Amino acid sequence: MSADEMRLRARRFQMKARLTAVFTITTALLVCAFFAWSFVRTHELVPRLGYALISLCGIFMAYSTYRWVWPSNLPADAPVSTSLEFYRSELERRRDYRRHIWRRTGLTYLFIGLAMVIVPALIAAFGAPRLFLNMIPFFLLLILWFILFFRGKKRGHHKLQQEIDELRAFEREDDSGPR
Repeated sequence: MSADEMRLRARRFQMKARLTAVFTITTALLVCAFFAWSFVRTHELVPRLGYALISLCGIFMAYSTYRWVWPSNLPADAPVSTSLEFYRSELERRRDYRRHIWRRTGLTYLFIGLAMVIVPALIAAFGAPRLFLNMIPFFLLLILWFILFFRGKKRGHHKLQQEIDELRAFEREDDSGPR
């Protein structure tokens, strides 16, 4: 891998990370707004608290994404060693973020809030089997999301670690090369 290719990969990563961060922050703020609106419209206590918790999780997720995913600036005329160090450190940061994604994005609290909204509806649905049948697609989508989330997390972690290992090997080659 050449030095120019390494610089180009670092730039691409920076742009892609920023686009991902903007998309995630926008989505989190839309989730916040939607559930805040649901909070205002609901009058039962437990679902209302659930909507508030989900809305707060949207704000926390936006903040956390900015803090952990938004890459720092790489100077345009950065030398190869700086580009390489920047790229590796950003990949390591992203790996660490994904490793602790449940804590760093508040997903645990999001699902607690979701349970606070759904459980009262489920209790009411036991008296009306038709309503219970209407909830099956939601739970199937939730199961599908969990499967895709954990598979994507595992694949993403493996891919990031592989790239970090490649960069470390490149750094060792660069350090041991002729000067």
